[in-house]
Amino acid sequence: MARGRQLLGAIGAIGLGLGLTVAAPTPAQAAPLGGKDVTAVLFEWRFASVAKACTEDLGPAGYGYVQVSPPQEHIQGSQWWTSYQPVSYKIAGRLGDRTAFKNMVDTCHAAGVKVVADSVINHMAAGDGTGTGGSGYTKYNYPGIYSGADMDDCRAQIGNYGDRGNVQNCELVGLADLDTGEPYVRERIAAYLNDLLSLGVDGFRIDAAKHMPAGDLANIKSRLSDPNVYWKQEAIYGGGEAVSPSEYLGNGDVQEFRYARGLKQTFLNENLANLKNYGEGWGFMESGKSAVFVDNHDTERGGDTLSYKNGSAYTLANVFMLAWPYGSPDVHSGYEWSDKDAGPPNSGTVNACYADGWKCQHDWREISSMVAFRNEARGQSVTNWWDNGGDQIAFGRGSKAYVAINHEGSALTRTFQTSLPAGDYCDVQSGMGVSVNGSGQFTATVPAGTAVALHTGARSCTGTPGPDPVSTGASFNVHATTVMGQNIHVVGDCAQLGGWNTGSAPKLDPASYPVWKLDVALPAGTTCAYKYLRKDASGAVTWESGVNRTLTVPASGAVTLNDTWRA
Repeated sequence: MARGRQLLGAIGAIGLGLGLTVAAPTPAQAAPLGGKDVTAVLFEWRFASVAKACTEDLGPAGYGYVQVSPPQEHIQGSQWWTSYQPVSYKIAGRLGDRTAFKNMVDTCHAAGVKVVADSVINHMAAGDGTGTGGSGYTKYNYPGIYSGADMDDCRAQIGNYGDRGNVQNCELVGLADLDTGEPYVRERIAAYLNDLLSLGVDGFRIDAAKHMPAGDLANIKSRLSDPNVYWKQEAIYGGGEAVSPSEYLGNGDVQEFRYARGLKQTFLNENLANLKNYGEGWGFMESGKSAVFVDNHDTERGGDTLSYKNGSAYTLANVFMLAWPYGSPDVHSGYEWSDKDAGPPNSGTVNACYADGWKCQHDWREISSMVAFRNEARGQSVTNWWDNGGDQIAFGRGSKAYVAINHEGSALTRTFQTSLPAGDYCDVQSGMGVSVNGSGQFTATVPAGTAVALHTGARSCTGTPGPDPVSTGASFNVHATTVMGQNIHVVGDCAQLGGWNTGSAPKLDPASYPVWKLDVALPAGTTCAYKYLRKDASGAVTWESGVNRTLTVPASGAVTLNDTWRA
């Protein structure tokens, strides 16, 4: 059984898990009934880039929240986990200053998106130095904020997760542990959170909640200008451990790590048919008190959940999460990595999605289209469940929505029974029209590794999110297998495809692996010659065989190319 977050690099990030079950009062919910409960977690994005995403992607797609990485001043270094070692409570981290943070909050609010701040309040840093905002510090001494007297007495690393005192009073991977039982420390933490509230923040993700007694966190929350603010706590389940996630339910929502682990287990090793009672039926915490995810920044690196490296299994797990009525979903949106410690590309500036290593999972058509599906289906129970006993499932959400998921290696063609009103719908996964008859039935083919999703908010494909990302251009889809470290690129004689320069060839996205996809904007009537190539981590190039392929962009719309790598 995992003991908690993996130690990444010299000193990793922070948080951990639990075991028992205790009754607790109902916490604040992620969104009021009828609201939008999906959070896009833009991990290590600079605040200016977050603001742009709120306007261009998150608001239009229907996301209710965006979660930003810790804004406080932290230790210097390129690794991602430096953000989780605070040295002061100034907003002066790698991702932007106070002005940029405030501008981001205001911009996201204008787009209809609330802001959750990842908040590191269990500990300070592990060493000595100068922070990202110029503050000098030594371990146990953070001038103007804390001294050694404000730290817990245990100055050793946590080593026994069966001992509550060891988990909550000793040092997580060597980080200076704050004594959150002291009134001064509680007041100082509350002052930091109140400062964020004054800038318009709508909620907090409490990092490493398990390492602070639930009563300490309740006291800190009671000191806030809005004691009922949304509160999401990181508490990782560990069987037989002394501290249980359910202890924290009285403070607010708690992240249900077993949900993500169960999806990996099911999608990689078992049958999707087993998901018929996913949630409380699997022993998870109550739906209305749980925050769920397919992966987060820790688990994708630790390997205990799916990640973007799992191709279509990962994409379909996100589709299921957004369609299934359990918990409040987080959609992780990060960047490619081979080094688990590697910090964000361009120090967190996202010049464009799918460039410079930014994955932008929140904007994948298969995922972003399901946000509106979830909003439309809110409050509707599961209806019309169907499965083949294996990895093909389908279910409805009352009379509002219906999804079919094919995680097998061959296409699924069948007539699906729904409770949808008769009429025309848009399959928001593919952008293709579907007709439901007077008996609530439709017939469709669901290709391997894909889904079909209908909802009453998308009765036609005109204007629905994402089915045709380019107004004119080419949608590349190529079936190509790779080994770890390899990627598929497309190169051609038009400038948008690199002008036959392999160094400028755009990379296709493996979200639906082994099918790689890319949409490229090209002027109407353009004709291009093109070929696919593999690149490995060293930059070595392998061309596919055969003559050059050609494409012609129609006078309106995009040409869709369904190719297979030629060995």
